[in-house]
Amino acid sequence: MRERRPGSAGDTAAGQVHSLATSSTLTGVLPRTIDWVDGRIVLVDQTALPAVRTVAIDTVGALVDAVQRLAVRGAPALGVAGAFGVALAARTLSGPALDAAAERLATARPTAVNLAVGVRRALAATGGGPEAVLAAALAVRDEDVAACHAIGRRGADLLTELCGPGPLRLHTHCNAGALACVEWGTALGVVRSLHEDGRVALVVADETRPLLQGARITAVELAALGIEHRVIVDGAGPSVIARGLVDAVVVGADRVAANGDVANKIGTYPLALAAARAGIPFVVACPESTVDAATPDGAAITIEDRDEDEVLAGGPAWNPAFDVTPADLVTAIVTEDRVWRPRAPSATLPRWT
Repeated sequence: MRERRPGSAGDTAAGQVHSLATSSTLTGVLPRTIDWVDGRIVLVDQTALPAVRTVAIDTVGALVDAVQRLAVRGAPALGVAGAFGVALAARTLSGPALDAAAERLATARPTAVNLAVGVRRALAATGGGPEAVLAAALAVRDEDVAACHAIGRRGADLLTELCGPGPLRLHTHCNAGALACVEWGTALGVVRSLHEDGRVALVVADETRPLLQGARITAVELAALGIEHRVIVDGAGPSVIARGLVDAVVVGADRVAANGDVANKIGTYPLALAAARAGIPFVVACPESTVDAATPDGAAITIEDRDEDEVLAGGPAWNPAFDVTPADLVTAIVTEDRVWRPRAPSATLPRWT
């Protein structure tokens, strides 16, 4: 099995810092968001962005900490992290001890289903020993790369069908780009595919409270790709849509329920309401692994509440990290395999379970 090295030599546990501002392309400056290198997990520390710092992790405890402090984030990247974490644990643990470590990792963040999916995929290979577990984890990584490229192409074709050839003005929220996946991205993967075709006029990116993933991460990715963009405050999003300044909304997802309800970063639901009112498409781009057949609807999705210190300004705070967009506001969910239109009268749960 091939272990992929980051793009820059000499990465250490303390990490290396690179400046995105000096590069015109992401691939010229970024290693993969998360990868397996010399028996350790190497990831881009999302909390350091827009500076790019890679850090190496060699224990489940350190990985759980990285997940909870959002050093690694984004549903697809979390799925890979879950699988790699089990591969780490399987080197020194077995039986109930391994199961306990896997459970600790799977529950580190409750809303994004991919984390637990990645853990389960790797755990299923434990009968073959540590090398079999690692092979399963590397397969999760490679499948994510392929899925994101397929999502990008399928989503670009869908938006062309819905909106015309463009150039299109697109609105996105939080970060669903290369830095939320292994590479390429989901919602921003769609944008990138359209951009390669010369069919993007502008991307509007919400700053995304409370941790500013839109302003700190999405805007930096767009700048590095040479895509014209504007950052707006979250409260301005519905108004921008109402004023006719965008042609479609495209976002990622952390969990999609069996009925098509979509959990994504807090602030997504108002965009869906505004898009429905304005009569423009609201498209969700995510891998098949993000759809959870075991969750019947959005009411069954656990919404993560983060520490109030992230938003505290002199008084008590409530800091939900996600909201749920009802299926009847979703034009389409684009995955690597198909386009699912959950509000269509004939829509049914997809083939997989």
